[in-house]
Amino acid sequence: MIYEIVKYPDPVLQRPAEPVTEFDSKLRRLVEDMFASMYEAHGIGLAAPQIGISKRLTVIDLSFQKNPEEKIVLINPKIVTAEGKQYEEEGCLSLPDIRDKVRRAAHVKVQAQDVQGKPVEIEGDELLARAFQHEIDHLDGILFFDRLSRLKRDLQLRKIRKMIQAGEW
Repeated sequence: MIYEIVKYPDPVLQRPAEPVTEFDSKLRRLVEDMFASMYEAHGIGLAAPQIGISKRLTVIDLSFQKNPEEKIVLINPKIVTAEGKQYEEEGCLSLPDIRDKVRRAAHVKVQAQDVQGKPVEIEGDELLARAFQHEIDHLDGILFFDRLSRLKRDLQLRKIRKMIQAGEW
């Protein structure tokens, strides 16, 4: 099933997601549907709140279907270490046509659970580190533009309001 991507200012994007407690066939199906929805929307990461489901679940595939071994599922993830700095442009499926540079850690280590509920630990550098931080922010009710300066954030919000008024959002 392909889910529609929820756009800002939907409230589900602005509140912390609930922990996943059931590791069953419904969860595995949801993970498959999230990958399909992410690919359909041409993304490299998708958090459950972005499809209207307030659960601490995210999927990432930097290869965009080219290498199935690179598919990552993080359930109830948390960043345990963050080192270095990077300042690169980000976009978001829930904020179409909005892009801006965001400061992030250059290397992170994440602890999470897999679809069976087993603990996993994974590290990422550069783009993967950025994807981990971006998607985990979604699970905490934070959008990438919340990490911008007040001036830049206000400019982006003004742009969004104009698109909403024009029926383009």
